[in-house]
Amino acid sequence: MPPRPRAAVGAPVNQPRIETAPALFRLLSDSALARAALSACGFAVALADAGAPGQPITYVNVAFERLFGYREAEARSRGVIDLLFRGNTELAQHLFSEPASRRKLSAWGKDGGSLPVEAAVSAVRGADGGVTHWILAFTDRSEIERVREELASLKSPVAAR
Repeated sequence: MPPRPRAAVGAPVNQPRIETAPALFRLLSDSALARAALSACGFAVALADAGAPGQPITYVNVAFERLFGYREAEARSRGVIDLLFRGNTELAQHLFSEPASRRKLSAWGKDGGSLPVEAAVSAVRGADGGVTHWILAFTDRSEIERVREELASLKSPVAAR
């Protein structure tokens, strides 16, 4: 077995050796970049494990924390349907039956209040083609619904004339 090459004098000792594992380094770099992008995203985003019972949450971003009131540590490992939709299995069948879907629905925040949201759900597939994770992106529809109700109340007296 030939001797391993020694680091150059003055070279950083803890520097990752990119040349020995370029694919791994690239994968870790891409992963860190993707996580940073999701964290900076203004939409509430959650990732859920499609292979585990109940689709437990594996990641939420800051916008998710603000919208629903759950910190990542509180949401992680909890089933997305149990956490946000009070165990509504019929809703789960609709959300996760298509590889990509958008639905307007009510979710529940940590404070127990109902929150109108639009949920966009997309599947992440593994090398075998099977769904490994779900990406869920939520948009708060509270303001839209408030304005809609206000417009409806303004139209009622006009229609009564």
